[in-house]
Amino acid sequence: MDILLLEPYLAGSHAAWAEEYAAHSRHRVRILGLSGQHWKWRMHGGAATLARRFFAEGHRPDLLLATDMLDLTTFLALTRSVSAGIPAALYFHENQLTYPWSPTDADPGRQRDVHYGFINYSSALAADAVLFNSDYHRTAFTDALRGFLGAFPDCNETASIEGISAKSSTLPLGLDLQQLNAWRPSVQARCGRPPLLLWNHRWEYDKNPDEFFRALFRLDEQGVEFELAVLGEAFRKQPAIFAEARARLAARIVHWGFAKDSAEYAAWLWRADILPVTSVHDFFGASVVQALYCNTCPLLPCRLAYPEHVPATLHHQFFYADFDDLVHRMAGLCRNIDQVRQMLTQSFVARYDWGTMAVEYDALFEKMVTEARPRLPEKDFTGGGISDRLGQN
Repeated sequence: MDILLLEPYLAGSHAAWAEEYAAHSRHRVRILGLSGQHWKWRMHGGAATLARRFFAEGHRPDLLLATDMLDLTTFLALTRSVSAGIPAALYFHENQLTYPWSPTDADPGRQRDVHYGFINYSSALAADAVLFNSDYHRTAFTDALRGFLGAFPDCNETASIEGISAKSSTLPLGLDLQQLNAWRPSVQARCGRPPLLLWNHRWEYDKNPDEFFRALFRLDEQGVEFELAVLGEAFRKQPAIFAEARARLAARIVHWGFAKDSAEYAAWLWRADILPVTSVHDFFGASVVQALYCNTCPLLPCRLAYPEHVPATLHHQFFYADFDDLVHRMAGLCRNIDQVRQMLTQSFVARYDWGTMAVEYDALFEKMVTEARPRLPEKDFTGGGISDRLGQN
């Protein structure tokens, strides 16, 4: 089977997901993508550029797999002379209805932010299958649609939500987790060292670094012994708390900044003891899953997708109620670090490895192709159509 994966924002976790599925699938997965920059323009204009490149390739796939960054309705309209009859799956890494807006973004104040959510909505309408990386994400999107559509003055099509829900399902993110085993230490390297606390997320507002570092400031003031490794991708603009924390916790810091490669990143995951998480946004939480796979003990807020990653019978052990509870539990874990280092959390998330997930992806897409309506006759890719209107360069 031939799958064409359409990704207007081919960078970071989006690129990893696409490239890793292509590598693990038993089908031929070809990626048609654009560089990961200018995300708003990618959502507006990426469909036209990818449509032109689709025609230039001159190949008709068995299935289209698009991500939420694509305006699928525009792509299908522009390529209908060829894409008609090809089933299309839409995979939501995130969505623009419930993704928190940056406080520095001018769009909400100018009342021009709703269009990105509408692209997600219309794309979901056009897709044959709508896939979400977590149950939380699927529910959050469909729940948000009613208020989103209800805000329009008339003809708001709220009845369409039922149709979208009916064709929606959860397909968790696949990750190359087993490759992390290559950097697992043969012996416990942390014996005799203070507890190592870990941050391994993007340095952005939605990961709530203010609460994370405030909790560490509290531990520091209480004289609790710990060390700190801060990983993750930093951007040109980052929350001011990072500079403050680097100064105030200088004596505790054993690493600060982006890991230079996968080996260094994995090594820190295996070395870390405790992963306090304070994020206010995570549709799946790949960095949390990676740390759990490396047996890092999590302290998680009882929200977002995190409850899906830990057996329900153990939620009382790994989830905190509020900020004070977070600080209290962190202090307790640090003071009982020998017990913490005996915890094994890998089995919680091993199912997300591509060795398992690629089989699920393949089976779903095979079913879609089998059940698709009969194809229309093959069309000439170069004769008088979209390829002429969009140009050939």
